[in-house]
Formats: sequence, structure tokens, C-alpha cells
Amino acid sequence: MQKIAFIGSYDKADMMLYVGKILSIMGKKVLIVDATALQKTRYIIPTMQNLKQYITTFEKVDIAIGFESIDQIKKYKATNDGDPFDYDYILLDIDSYRGYYYFGIKTEDKKYFVTSFDLYCLRRGLQVFKKLETPTAVTKVLFTKEMLAEEDQYLNYLSKNLKIQWNSDILFFPFELGDQNVIFSNQRSGRIRIKGLSTQYMDGIMYIVEEISGAGQNEVKKAAKVLEKN
Repeated sequence: MQKIAFIGSYDKADMMLYVGKILSIMGKKVLIVDATALQKTRYIIPTMQNLKQYITTFEKVDIAIGFESIDQIKKYKATNDGDPFDYDYILLDIDSYRGYYYFGIKTEDKKYFVTSFDLYCLRRGLQVFKKLETPTAVTKVLFTKEMLAEEDQYLNYLSKNLKIQWNSDILFFPFELGDQNVIFSNQRSGRIRIKGLSTQYMDGIMYIVEEISGAGQNEVKKAAKVLEKN
């Protein structure tokens, strides 16, 4: 089981659904955990559940909502589902240090800092790292219409006193109206579809899948093609 942390105050839910869906097409068992304050997935994932804590399956990806630790999720599955806790990947959507701590994020776990460049996302997102005592490798995932050098420099400035070691690879996702329209359409229809997403957006999704899974580019592209036909 691998834990992958998607950290920050920026909305990461839809991006993580695409990553989780492609991993599932590749034969992996995936759990997405919404550990954010807003719990957006509670409202965009169709379910009959009306509980504080629950797990639902959405297009062959399990979604956990309202839990504060992995142990809580394990107990829920044992009590309610009787299923083993045998996920290949747990994708954690985290926007606070409390979530980082209680879900037991370790130094070796992959971490992505997801942000746009408005001050709220930058400053609040970086607060997650303020209590870290050990230097931690993190990959930047930046949502921006046009990546400017001064934007990245400002992020580096804000994080200079934190225990963050930024990885050399930086992922860029565009602010494209077309991408937003596809995402909103998916939410309304209760589906995960990638048809209509921009090449840049899909390149970022597939890169994350490759890095998480260690799979080759061709294998990931093949899984994306399957999803595109749905």
C-alpha cells in the first residue's frame, strides 16, 4: 500500500478523481480520502449515504469522506463492509497539518503541493508544512494560466523557512475554460470522463499516474485511451 498526499488549500478533488480512475483501469485498487475542511467530494460524488463518515464506490474508485485517520477507515470497513483493507494506493486530499499528522504521512510517502497563485491558496496551503521538523521532498503542482518566473520565485520566497525540499520537476495545469466546462459536466452527469480536457491538463494527470505507479508512459496512455472511450 502506498500513501500519496495531495496537499494544499486549492481544490484538488476532480484532479484526484482522474488520477484514481486511470490507476483503477490499470488494475489497481484505489482509495481517495477527502480529509479537507470543505469535504467537496461529499457534494459532487453521487451516493445514497447521509452519514458523517462513509465510504462509497464511484466508478470503481473508493471514496472515504469524514474520517480523521487511516485507523478510522480500517475500523469502518471491518464493521460495515467486512472487506479487507487491501488498497494499492491511498490518495489523500489534505489541507491542514492535522490531516497530515493524523493520516501518518511519512518522509518516504510521495507528496504534491497543489496550488494556484492567489495569496489565500499559497499562504494557507503552506501552513500545512509549518510544523514539519524533518526536510521533506515535495513536488509542485501549479494551476496557472501563464507560468511566470516571478510566480514560482514568490512561492519559493514564501516557503524559504519551511522544511520543504522542492523536487526539480514542476507540473503545470492550465486555467482553461474548456477544462472547467468538462469538469462541471462530469459533476452534473456523475461520471469521470476525460474527453474534451486539454492536452496540457491530461499530460499533468498522466505524469502523476506514471510517477505514482512507476508504470511506463505507454501503459498509462493505454489506460487513458480506455477512459477516453467511455
